Amino acid sequence: MIRSMTAYASAERAAPFGTLTCELRTVNHRYLEISPRLPDELRSFESALRERIATRLSRGKVDITVRLRAEAGSGEGLRVNAAVLSRLSELALDMEQRFPRMSIQFTELLRFPGVLQQAETDADAMQAALLDVLDQALTALGDTRAREGAKLGEMLSERLDGIERIVADVRSWMPEIRTALRARLETRLADIRQPADPGRLEQELVLQITRMDVDEELDRLSTHITEARRVLALKEPIGRRLDFLMQEFNREANTLGSKSVDSRSTNAAVELKVLIEQMREQVQNIE
Repeated sequence: MIRSMTAYASAERAAPFGTLTCELRTVNHRYLEISPRLPDELRSFESALRERIATRLSRGKVDITVRLRAEAGSGEGLRVNAAVLSRLSELALDMEQRFPRMSIQFTELLRFPGVLQQAETDADAMQAALLDVLDQALTALGDTRAREGAKLGEMLSERLDGIERIVADVRSWMPEIRTALRARLETRLADIRQPADPGRLEQELVLQITRMDVDEELDRLSTHITEARRVLALKEPIGRRLDFLMQEFNREANTLGSKSVDSRSTNAAVELKVLIEQMREQVQNIE
């Protein structure tokens, strides 16, 4: 299954302690890199969150943002820290004697850190809710990555078809190119006033043909095409394999161009490199 590394997804889940929202953004990366942003109440579950993501994704830079929103107007679970409030009251009375005009409102005391406290939430229930909303987001993310991956697969298959056509064309041209090379060599030797040794002519011809022989490069390109199609059909992450294959494709295209003695094969080598580069750019986005 081809999956893109570039995608976005979000999910939301209501829980007794509030509403959880999870947003996932992924882009291409050589390895799996997870960057979580969690509210303070959920920071202790970061390790479990990372482990869950690693079971679903193998590559990509993953930015995850989790938000916790308490229900508006709900005071359930709130309690007053009597000890802190009592101490603040004592301080307020003391300050009032020193500064008679100072006025302290009760609501201002409630804003002081530690006066109002949220009742402790069951940690297991909170972690379960977090992982549940994460799973929902990961499922949506996987669907998006699969859809984008299918488009990438179609594009890569089209480019492979193009490479295969070029390889077939070059194969069909080679007999004609060899014949033209022999004719050029014979013409050059005919221009020389001294008669040429037939044996020397054959040696020079063999040497030139050996230098321009691209059968091995064409065979390897055909092998790479077959392997790339096999990899595209695998049901596992294939990005690294395809990246390696792109290097092999490029190596053969470069050699083909360096051995060319005909404008057709030279242009074919250029077209090959264009197709391979288009594939390489898209392979960088595949998991």
